[in-house]
Amino acid sequence: MPNRGVFYVACGRKAGKLIGAATYWASGAEIDNTAEDAKVFGMEPPGKKSAKDFAVIPSAWPAVVMFLRAQTQWRISTGSVIGLDYNAVRWLFDLYEVEDPPALLDDLQIIEATVVKILSEREK
Repeated sequence: MPNRGVFYVACGRKAGKLIGAATYWASGAEIDNTAEDAKVFGMEPPGKKSAKDFAVIPSAWPAVVMFLRAQTQWRISTGSVIGLDYNAVRWLFDLYEVEDPPALLDDLQIIEATVVKILSEREK
């Protein structure tokens, strides 16, 4: 398996947004980086606010939509989620006539790996 950390760095902001979207989906956790972002710009962080939605950058949107289409297609072993069923993913790619399957699969795998990690930690 490729070193996912290196892949995430290579993808930059898009990978971070894909991981954030997956985290939001898998844990229902509120993700609010406003305070950290304010510090970077030397600003005072605003008061805490509740997030009901998670913003997805346009370049990450196709992977998020495809993940939502495939979200019921999990492979499970001994009661644990191990990943998406790639036969179902390929069928969805064909059905929706994905123009660049390798690129979309790379993005989808970022979401998948994040969700699997969160679900595995929840089971402990």
